[in-house]
Amino acid sequence: MTSTTRDETPVAMQTDDAELRKKEIGGDLTVAFIRLVKGADMGPGLKGLPDDMCPCPHWGYVVKGRLKLRTGADSEVYEEGQAFYWAPGHVPEALEDCDFVDFSPTKDFDQVISHLTSQA
Repeated sequence: MTSTTRDETPVAMQTDDAELRKKEIGGDLTVAFIRLVKGADMGPGLKGLPDDMCPCPHWGYVVKGRLKLRTGADSEVYEEGQAFYWAPGHVPEALEDCDFVDFSPTKDFDQVISHLTSQA
């Protein structure tokens, strides 16, 4: 079995608006500890991906704050204490400072992180 804490997980991406720590934890699954500041919008960084949205599925839990997930013409708000599944085709935006833990297929997630870091 593999486990990690936020502090043990390496930083994969850091900007003024976001910090993303990630670690492969088994098979082809990656855990990410993500922190977004209020107003952070991942939309600009996702430009160039299919439909300009994240093409990777995510399962996770909002530890702190609130964020909106845009999915084309719709959106949904996720709040502290909620578990979630985000299907491919979404764009996160922080409505408050927020922290969430996310589990994703490693290959798909690595491609998204590579794209985001190339846009920064």
